[in-house]
Formats: sequence, structure tokens, C-alpha cells
Amino acid sequence: MVTLSVLDQSPIRKGGTAAEAIANTIGLAQAAERAGYSRYWLAEHHNTSSFAGSAPEVLIGAVAGATTHIRVGSGGVMLPHYSPLKVAECFRVLETLYPGRIDLGLGRAPGGDLRTTRALQPGPQAYDVGVFPQQVELLRQFLEDSTGLAGEEGGFPSDHPYAGLHASPRGPGLPDLWMLGSGGDGALIAAQFGMAYCFAHFINQDAGTEPLELYRRNFRASRNLTSPKGAIAVSATVAETEEEAKRIAASRNLWVMHLLQNRAGPFPSIEEALNYPYTEEDRVLLRAVEQRGFTGTPEQVRGRLLALGEAYGVDDFVILTITYDQKDRVRSYELLAEAMGVTAS
Repeated sequence: MVTLSVLDQSPIRKGGTAAEAIANTIGLAQAAERAGYSRYWLAEHHNTSSFAGSAPEVLIGAVAGATTHIRVGSGGVMLPHYSPLKVAECFRVLETLYPGRIDLGLGRAPGGDLRTTRALQPGPQAYDVGVFPQQVELLRQFLEDSTGLAGEEGGFPSDHPYAGLHASPRGPGLPDLWMLGSGGDGALIAAQFGMAYCFAHFINQDAGTEPLELYRRNFRASRNLTSPKGAIAVSATVAETEEEAKRIAASRNLWVMHLLQNRAGPFPSIEEALNYPYTEEDRVLLRAVEQRGFTGTPEQVRGRLLALGEAYGVDDFVILTITYDQKDRVRSYELLAEAMGVTAS
């Protein structure tokens, strides 16, 4: 059975505002719940005029409060920036507010430029992905201790510097833990700690199936996951006709082209994208950009997703759709859910 979920970066359109982008996030989450999507993940980006989603842990609370049963989580929290205890406590509060509905997706990418990365640090130390596995282990220990899974003595040995420390509020329930990655390193960390793993196909198609294969080969069972659980995040734009889908996708494609040229800003209108004075060099880059996602009718995108799922060995798809107009984005998700046979529970 196919599972569909949403990855939302809270895009800001040209001429729009961050408040509008966040309102659109709430509206899309409600529409996704009605359409039968299983999870709604909020991304983390910093120092950008393109996205309003700089604090997924805040948006999770707003989205969960505006919906009733869809799971809501981070896609993801960029853990090297933060204290594992603080992240554990944020998600303990969310789990307490919305029991059984919270996902904690982790990433190790900076989510911004070098200066922003430095500014996010709590002290003078540099951003260091080398300590990421230790951060993941600390976070997991804090979370398991707070649910009682680690036993009455707590999650740390008696001689550990953090022995006796607890992530509060304590209580039953644990967010589902996911590792998000676009290569082998994240896959191996997910396998090491017995976490679910979502491969970011929309970022790195060149990696092929290797990350998920690495994850499955090296998976170690944990208290919360006894066998590998994989998903794949895909960019998709769906409309009633292929021509209309390509027209709608032109906005995002121009934005991605500008991103690759270090000129990204708010998302341009469809009219701007269609009338943009592309150079021949631009057109070469644009053709490559167009191959990074699936664009077409519901049946066309359904076929490509199922073929991708068969190749990667997954039936769990996390869909990223960005359009200039909110109505086109909502409709894209609705059409895809119908085509994939997903219905509201």
C-alpha cells in the first residue's frame, strides 16, 4: 500500500509576504489531511527570502493545532546547530500537546550560508558535522529516558556527565525518529541508530539507490524500530493536463535555475518564468532542472513514482510541490492522492 506525505518549505512568492506563506502552509496541511496524506513535514531554512520556514518546531505546533489526525513533524531539524537536550524538550512538549502525531526528522546540512551557520551557534565553536552521530545518540537517550524506555535509572550511566538529567516534560509517547539525507552518510547514521530514513531524491538523483541500499544493509534494530523503514522525497507538479503542469512548474524551475546561479529570491510568477529572457546557457541549465522533478498529469506522475518506488524498494513517498499560486499547489496534491489511490482515513 502506497503512503503519501508532504514536505513543505513554506515558500514565499514574489509580491507576497512571509505571513501569507505561513497561512498557505496551514491551509495546505488541512487540505492534505482531507486528501489522505499521512505526514506533514516542515523544513528548516535560514537567512533566505525564498522560504518562511526557519523554525519547524514552531510551525509543527501551529499545523498540528489546525489539523486533527495527520502526523506533523520536522523535515528536518538541522541538529548540528542545536543542543540535543533543547531539541528533545521542544519535541517532548509537542508530543505532550499532540500525542501520537509528532515526527522528529533530523538533518545535518547547515540550511543556510556560512555566516548564518556561524550565527546560529550558541558559542564560538564552529559548525562541526563530525559530532553529529554523538548528537543523535544524546538526543535519542534524552527522548527515551523521558518516556521511561531507558528504565528507572535514566538514559545515561551513573558516571556520565548528564546522569540524572531529564528532558521535560516527561511522559509516555515518543516522536517517530527519522533521518533525512541526500547521500550515504545520513543513511549509515540512520542504520546505526535504528531510525527510519528518508532519501532526498529531489536534491540528489545522481546518488541512485545506493543510500537506501546502504541503510538496509547496515540497519541495526532499536527499541522503536525492529526493521528498516525507508521513504523517498520527490519533487512533483501535477495538473489535469501535461501542458498545464509544465506551465505551473515554470515558476519553480526558474527559481531553481536562479538558486544554482546564486541568485535565488522569492518565487517568480508563472508569467515572469514564461517570458524570462533565457540565454542559451540558461536553457541548458533549465533542461537539467526540469529533470529534477516529476511534472505531468496524475497518471503520468503516478507511473513515474511507482517506477521510482520499485527501483528504490520503497512505497512511502514524501512529496515536495512548490507553485506560485496556492490553488495550484493544493490541487496538485489532491490530484496525486486521487491517482495513487490514497483516501482520507
